[in-house]
Amino acid sequence: MDYQALAERLLPETYLPLEEYEKMYPPRSLPQGAEVTRLAPSPTGFIHLGNLFVAIANERIAHQSGGIMYLRIEDTDEKRRVDGAVEAVKNALKYFSIRFDEGAEIGGDDTYAPWYQRQRADIYRAFVKDLVARGRAYPCFCTEEALGALREQQTAEKKITGYYGKYAKCRNLSEAEIYRNLDAGKPFVIRLKSMGDPENKIKFRDEIKGEITVTENDQDVVILKSDGIPTYHFAHAVDDHFMRTTLVVRGEEWLASLPIHIELFSVLGFDRPRYGHNCSLMKQDGETRRKLSKRKDPELSLEFYRLEGYYPRAVRVYMLTLLNSNFEEWYMKNPDKPLEEFPFSVRKMGKSGALFDLDKLSDVSKNELSRLSAEEMYGFLEEWTKEYGTDAQKAYFNDREYLLKVLDLCMGTGGKKRRKDFTTARQSMEFISCFFENATRQDEYRVDEETKRAILNEFLKTYSCADDAKVWFSKVKDVAGSLGFAPEMKDYKAAPENYKGSVADVAEVLRIAVTGRANTPDLWSIMQILGENKTRERILCAEEEA
Repeated sequence: MDYQALAERLLPETYLPLEEYEKMYPPRSLPQGAEVTRLAPSPTGFIHLGNLFVAIANERIAHQSGGIMYLRIEDTDEKRRVDGAVEAVKNALKYFSIRFDEGAEIGGDDTYAPWYQRQRADIYRAFVKDLVARGRAYPCFCTEEALGALREQQTAEKKITGYYGKYAKCRNLSEAEIYRNLDAGKPFVIRLKSMGDPENKIKFRDEIKGEITVTENDQDVVILKSDGIPTYHFAHAVDDHFMRTTLVVRGEEWLASLPIHIELFSVLGFDRPRYGHNCSLMKQDGETRRKLSKRKDPELSLEFYRLEGYYPRAVRVYMLTLLNSNFEEWYMKNPDKPLEEFPFSVRKMGKSGALFDLDKLSDVSKNELSRLSAEEMYGFLEEWTKEYGTDAQKAYFNDREYLLKVLDLCMGTGGKKRRKDFTTARQSMEFISCFFENATRQDEYRVDEETKRAILNEFLKTYSCADDAKVWFSKVKDVAGSLGFAPEMKDYKAAPENYKGSVADVAEVLRIAVTGRANTPDLWSIMQILGENKTRERILCAEEEA
């Protein structure tokens, strides 16, 4: 068969000589040991926790080594493309402080651009044309219906599904049959003519999992679709070579495609980047663990963390805990150091599934938020509220000094021990709402209605906002004593049977009446911030409550 003539018939356009592409995209001038990594999402509009997991690893590996991290958009599947998806990817990753040096919508050195695969179509076609001319690729005229029937046949025969061996019906078409199909205008794809033998095993050094064994590829995979756009498999091999990628850290779901990628790099004559397949993010579901699911788990989407207002640094800290086994110990010793100073190591990445626990992330978030100043918390909440808050919540920022007093109190910034009441921006805004709106009762009173009203009535008789904390508490104790509660905790502990309860129970009634909650920062301080009129108003409302 005249493969050169076939290549001209299938791809009649004139492309640059292949060696010209090597000149156009030269090796990068970087220090020895510098890594070039990438994030290469599809523009589907859904960016998930797994993308962030991989992005943090790639960003640390690149920048720690003095290298480059770039953003490439793998838009070969036009059907899945969603308008605005690239901007969504960029914004989501920016929120979590993922820093790209170059790439789609990023700028930077454009030597290795364009960053969208559909804009690089001529490069791929030039290399596909060369493979056809060398007899290493061929046209396939099988319809979707024929391929579906083939899969059904293979399933019935309990064979591996795919296009290979005796099932590759177009692989051995004669020259006359090929041209007859072309003359008839039959649509076609171009497939790799694999030379692999599934009986052969390949030893492969995975940067994360260590030495693994994979089977040689024998699948004649599609490398160029009928619209002239390559498949992911082919495009990524060409792009990783010409963008001079040195290390690809990706999810372990790509291990199944590794034999295909090994053969593609080999047939193209490219040096292959090193690969590291990181573990999947798992979730405890009852007695079993399973992979996080787009359908079942809202926390898989990165938008979930922005909507809820998780503090970005907290998410990074937790992700690093899952990514490197020694990070947690380092961070305990160095809580105030920039995360960039942690010596990230590919070798410390987990080989098996990492258990993602939203409750643990929330604990990390509480710790991280508790370390902020009131000013820093103000800024974080203001930014979140601008995008996701209600109109009522946006109004909280009309009086800066008042809100700062609230945050100082709720965070305990003036005391020896910081409070950890804040988990996310959404929860924080709900927590402080009692300082701005009429408090909605969230906790139930633990005394009967008559006792509740008596406590509130007696308290109002002597309450004055001018009282300092000591005088105020003395009056609370007087209320307790007058209604049969122990004014002193030591007396109650010594003989609880002699009292209705303790002064703490009386204070709880007041706390719920004023804030709607049984657990809050210092109640005297809350009343001071609210002022006498608002405090009295709330207590009177609580008195009238059935």
